[in-house]
Amino acid sequence: MEQKNNPQEQDINQLLKVRREKLAALCENGRNPFEIMKYDVSHHSMEIKENFETLKGQQVTIAGRIMSKRVMGKASFCNVQDLQGNIQSYVARDSIGEESYADFKKYDIGDIVGIKGEVFETKTGEKSIHASEVTLLSKSLQILPEKFHGLTNTDIRYRQRYTDLIMNPDVKETFIKRSKIISSIRHYLDAKGFMEVETPMLVSNAGGAAARPFETHYNALDEDVKLRISLELYLKRLIVGGMERVYEIGRVFRNEGVDTRHNPEFTLMELYQAYTDYIGMMDLTEDMFRHVAMEVNGSTTVTYGDVEIDLGKPFERMTMIEAVKKYSGVDFSEIQTTEEAKRVADEKHVEYEERHKRGDILNLFFETFVEEHLVQPTFIMDHPVEISPLTKRKPDNPDYVERFELFITCREMCNAYSELNDPIDQRERFMEQEKLLAQGDEEANRLDEDFLNALEIGMPPTGGIGYGIDRLVMLLTNSPAIRDVLLFPTMKSLPNEKG
Repeated sequence: MEQKNNPQEQDINQLLKVRREKLAALCENGRNPFEIMKYDVSHHSMEIKENFETLKGQQVTIAGRIMSKRVMGKASFCNVQDLQGNIQSYVARDSIGEESYADFKKYDIGDIVGIKGEVFETKTGEKSIHASEVTLLSKSLQILPEKFHGLTNTDIRYRQRYTDLIMNPDVKETFIKRSKIISSIRHYLDAKGFMEVETPMLVSNAGGAAARPFETHYNALDEDVKLRISLELYLKRLIVGGMERVYEIGRVFRNEGVDTRHNPEFTLMELYQAYTDYIGMMDLTEDMFRHVAMEVNGSTTVTYGDVEIDLGKPFERMTMIEAVKKYSGVDFSEIQTTEEAKRVADEKHVEYEERHKRGDILNLFFETFVEEHLVQPTFIMDHPVEISPLTKRKPDNPDYVERFELFITCREMCNAYSELNDPIDQRERFMEQEKLLAQGDEEANRLDEDFLNALEIGMPPTGGIGYGIDRLVMLLTNSPAIRDVLLFPTMKSLPNEKG
């Protein structure tokens, strides 16, 4: 037996049918809104409200989406939403003409209109536009979510970001602020003498980070290539070439899971500066975070969830050994061998793999006992060499490297080094990575002969750093999940979307 649609579905289908019938009628009368090519907009909603005293009595034109409408005989009100917000319009039959008013009464919530009229204030104090012309610019054939409850289904919000932006003003503000954050970073670095560059996304060797790459086939060259997981190795080649300060902001791709902090494609910024080290990178990072927060939010104090983050005071600096000792009670400076490290890991119930060495286990202790405590800005310094294949060793302690990670709200915000510029040491590190790859570590770096050749040409002492732009945006917009700051986050395809 054929199953009948429920009453609600029938009602929606009828409403959708009516909208298409309205469009058909418009087209039959030679007034297809989709044939309109342009509309001259003189002002936006907030601009009118903020400059009301100057614009009062003046003619303006606005354009936007009808979000509400009240028809009252010979006069009506509608609320139009544009880029900046929304504004009310008073639409009277005697002002726009009988035929135009009859058309206006048939317009639906969601239709896009252009309104020309005079700026005025209603008796209730509402800053509005008294329409003299209303033009239908686009017909909405779908129904927007119910306005009082908004769009709350997170799956639909992420899949249909266009609807999310219409129904949830805070979402639009987040992405406007994201744009300002990236712009502020660019201005800051440009003023410091850095040059923005672009490097390849399709590469034969995806190195520079511990991550599993996406792989594809390049038909024209008949060879397998990968999507980049990092920007590092090409930017360092530019330092070799004499470009002393470079940065890139771009997408990278990592074939990993999705959670509140991770998306397979995300925005990374990396910068490299010749003739400095990781301390120089720390100072730059601290200064840049304050600059961006102040420029975008007007304060160096950031509210994230129920915690206040103070970017204004000096960021705490701890070595990884100090942090692990503080929060786990284990002092790795007294542990000399891998066997000792594994024995302590067993005692503390820290899981490890057979291939892991002493430095790997120190890092596992850090992840297990320390990260959850790093709420306020904290630089964790001097990582073990085993987990840092591209970093300069500390001259006084070669088991460790000149590296730091910045943590805020228990999240890694950036990763920085004094860059390894010794080609002999770098080759040995790559060979160790190749061994790990052979042992099943899919995130290990691969040997890169061209990069080694560049180092043999000669790279000056260099400081470098990588920033997760999405996590910085999360912090400065008080967003709990990375999907909230990505316009179109990665989602599993629905059955009807698969090819």
